[in-house]
Amino acid sequence: MYKLILICALGVMATQLLQAQDPLFSQFYAAPLQINPAFAGVTDAPRLTLNYRNQWGQISGGYQTYAASYEQSIQSLNSGIGLILMADDAMDGVYKTVRISGVYGYELQITHSAFVKFGVEAGMIRNSLDWDRLQFGDQIDPRDGFEDPSGNPTPSAEQRPASLNNSTVDISAGLLIYNEKFYGGISVKHLNNPDDNFFAVNENLAAGLPMRITLQAGAEFEVKGSNNRKSPAFISPNVLVAKQADFLQVNVGAYAGFGKFFGGLWYRQ
Repeated sequence: MYKLILICALGVMATQLLQAQDPLFSQFYAAPLQINPAFAGVTDAPRLTLNYRNQWGQISGGYQTYAASYEQSIQSLNSGIGLILMADDAMDGVYKTVRISGVYGYELQITHSAFVKFGVEAGMIRNSLDWDRLQFGDQIDPRDGFEDPSGNPTPSAEQRPASLNNSTVDISAGLLIYNEKFYGGISVKHLNNPDDNFFAVNENLAAGLPMRITLQAGAEFEVKGSNNRKSPAFISPNVLVAKQADFLQVNVGAYAGFGKFFGGLWYRQ
């Protein structure tokens, strides 16, 4: 009985979290377009990025997030373009989110070695809900749990949404300042507060995804120079602070490269 109640509670909590906070990869520097659209095209060569996250993997029905992005620089136009695809799966497919968006960044040179880049992102978010797999508190029978003795689900008085699929437009923007050694930026996701609700929301409550404001900064310091035989050795400290509704996340750490070896140490609060 207590296990059934726990599963029901986790399902309700997971739905609330999905509406309040975006998936955010721990190794954010390995998913730059997910953080700030102004990162589009900052490298000379085209870049393809693949990401996967399994949150609460020890619990059946946690969160799994898949993401892929492509970006490239258009130097003749001082621009960068990119494409982002993300899929988020909660509770073994009970709640799914798919996002696809295009990214554009424009670069301005402000000094001999410093640049500022503006980025915009626009796309679609599509949510789907498998209502028949949800379990509610009024379905719990004190003796039999969520099913009657014949194995049939106990009915619930919860109102079923008119539609179990929802699509909405999503718009974001960002700013990045950088040179050969340092970078710093700010991005604002969901500028238009896209409405991802399945039910009509009371006018006294905030509707749609809350904006996510993210600050990021980092540097790269060369410890040992390179030559034709050896790769350079460097240390790169980074920090990221993300705020969305009542959620605040802080990532502080550094990664380092020594020849062919690469690693890092991070703290997340």
